Amino acid sequence: MLSRMTLPPEFYLACLQADSTRLAEVGRLGLTEAVPSCPGWTVESVLRHVAQVYLHKVEILRLAAKPDPWPPYLDDRDALDLYDETRAAIVVALEQSGTELPTWTFSPTDKTSAFWYRRMALETAVHRIDAELAHGAATPVNSDLALDGIDEVLTLMLGGPWWEEGDTEHPVDATIRITSDGRSWTIRLDATSATVTPTAEGDVDAEVFGDPDDLFLWLWGRHDLSMEQSAGDDNAVREFRARVAECTT
Repeated sequence: MLSRMTLPPEFYLACLQADSTRLAEVGRLGLTEAVPSCPGWTVESVLRHVAQVYLHKVEILRLAAKPDPWPPYLDDRDALDLYDETRAAIVVALEQSGTELPTWTFSPTDKTSAFWYRRMALETAVHRIDAELAHGAATPVNSDLALDGIDEVLTLMLGGPWWEEGDTEHPVDATIRITSDGRSWTIRLDATSATVTPTAEGDVDAEVFGDPDDLFLWLWGRHDLSMEQSAGDDNAVREFRARVAECTT
């Protein structure tokens, strides 16, 4: 199966390292602050969650399968020490695996280690923002990574074969277009499918547009749209965003 990696592996690793380092820095500003984008979480919750995600992927790359049983008991570990240990471990695991190692992923089309380069870079960017928001210190996501993250949310998260049984509370029947930095995705939604086409062709019910950072974080529920960033059917936009939330939480 072909890799969905769209940027060089070195780029993903550099973003992963930069954002994981920033998350560690923000964690050291204070662990008890509430995270507004994740109700009920604190900064410590974010660090522990990301550490467990990293460990899970280290094991997937080692086993070429989902680890079972999972998760290990980690509650007795210092959150910052655990996070620092695991952020180093995931980089080593990816570097050692390269991009062609057959392994388990949740992608229908990519069963290689390349998948995890992209996914871990984007996972880290989102949760780095979470911790920054808790401290009122948000910084932009790398523009190239954010644009790639829009593609991942739409083509993998939303556009996967998850809806065939109509398992959604938001059976919106509409066509939405997302446009950012010269790229567009047209999404045809109904109760049992989400078909994503990387073009700006055809009529739509609504369009959402903006900088990559803004749209990436909006799709992940970390940023609100301004009134100037959408056109067309506002209700279709709201239902579209709610549908995205169903497959990203």
